[in-house]
Amino acid sequence: MFPTNPNQLKKMMKQMGIDIEEVPAVEVIIRTKSEEYIFRNPSVTKMSARGVETFQITGSYDVVEKVDISEEDVELIAEQAGVSRDEARKALEEAKGDLAEALMKLQQP
Repeated sequence: MFPTNPNQLKKMMKQMGIDIEEVPAVEVIIRTKSEEYIFRNPSVTKMSARGVETFQITGSYDVVEKVDISEEDVELIAEQAGVSRDEARKALEEAKGDLAEALMKLQQP
């Protein structure tokens, strides 16, 4: 049976050649083709054993769908709304790529 005391567990793992280290992470982002998992203020542990490093991430996260936005769409919205390319891209991301919705958001007073 494993010890329940964290210090004893750490000592036992060290004896087995497993090093454990807390990583002071502020944010962790895991990107897939279709979405991102964003962990804010996570608890991250790095374990090293036999030349292999493994990371364990715990905490709450948000899932954000990735939207493929073309440079042509950004340029079109920037021109139509009279805003910078950065503002146009942000509006398109918030509108999940919907050109009409992004343009309407930017034209609202």
